[in-house]
Amino acid sequence: MSIPFVAIVGAGPSGLLLALMLGKRGIPVRLLEAAESLDDRPRATHYSSPAVYELRRAGVLEDMKAEGAFIPSGACWRKLNGEFIAGIAAGRIEDPTSDPLTCLPLNKLNLVLQRQISKLPHVEILYSHKVTGIGQDESKAWVEVEAPGGPQKLEAQYIVGCDGANSQIRRSLFGDWEFPGSTWAQQIVATNTYYPFEKHGFDWDSNFIIDPEHWYMAARISDDGLWRVTYGEVPGLSFDELKARQPAKFKACLPGHPEPSDYKMVNFSPYKVHQRLAKKMRVGRFLLAADAAHLCNPFGGLGLTSGIVDVGGLSDCLEGIYTGRADDGILDIYDTVRREKYNEIIDPVSTGNIRLLFEQDPDTASVENAFLKTCKQAETDPEVVAAQRKAGNALQYDFREHYHK
Repeated sequence: MSIPFVAIVGAGPSGLLLALMLGKRGIPVRLLEAAESLDDRPRATHYSSPAVYELRRAGVLEDMKAEGAFIPSGACWRKLNGEFIAGIAAGRIEDPTSDPLTCLPLNKLNLVLQRQISKLPHVEILYSHKVTGIGQDESKAWVEVEAPGGPQKLEAQYIVGCDGANSQIRRSLFGDWEFPGSTWAQQIVATNTYYPFEKHGFDWDSNFIIDPEHWYMAARISDDGLWRVTYGEVPGLSFDELKARQPAKFKACLPGHPEPSDYKMVNFSPYKVHQRLAKKMRVGRFLLAADAAHLCNPFGGLGLTSGIVDVGGLSDCLEGIYTGRADDGILDIYDTVRREKYNEIIDPVSTGNIRLLFEQDPDTASVENAFLKTCKQAETDPEVVAAQRKAGNALQYDFREHYHK
């Protein structure tokens, strides 16, 4: 490929989706991935309405369904004993405007995106290409990479960092330790576990358990009985210590108080939770999106959703420049809008979601917590439901409004 219009660093879901959306519009794209192949870990699974809207625009929803994507019944909050507190039902499937919450493990989405990209002559994916440095001038940007054939310098009109929380593009722009924000003290452990929650009264697909000690989330992620179980743990423990505590934690947390012989755990991943936002999402011809630009805790799905929304908006900005319908000042608008959305919605909402689980008294949650009070009202008031959906879509922004008239 000659110098592409856009080079994307990172072939995770955000990078793949951006490459697909641009490639389908005839825009030359080169996608660079440091690893030898796509990441096959399931990781995140839930796509909220604004993300589903972008996936629909990208033309991948039908292929996602073929891979096993489904619409969960909704999300609810419970006490540790399983008692229902409040819930948000999913949008009606027959409602074409609802773009309801959809579930599919990220590794399966990656395969869908890769298959569609393989059909596009304008998109090239280069694996085992690790970025080590960057540069730019008035006419182009470039990355220096370690590649199988030796060091290379690869150029493009614009370069987008979609290379995750440890983004080399962000580090090269701002420094290795410049990622403003904070890290939660709470230790989180994510597992994928086969266990019959539905036989123990969990009749909603996503369940958030409010408890000062044993708070957790249990969400169905497949049709064969696999659930994502993510729980809070004591901070400061090693991987081996956390693994040793897991059976007792499940016995204390999960409905039915299971023994290890009662479930099958197929993934175990401790991690820390971050709330961080890059100083800028545009520096000249370099741009950041998704986890490379911002991080938040996973309780509520805003991390995955906001990253996909970044990509959808950025694809419109870059298409506008490529077709001459916008000048590159639209990228400054992208930077401003996406960072404002983080500060106004993502950070406060995701912070509130996780705090609700371990700070709220479960016996008074439905009358004291403003969010849960709204959920209870929505059970009988269609106007409250409509307001909830509108609030959920507030992450979206149509950058095509800034095209030349």
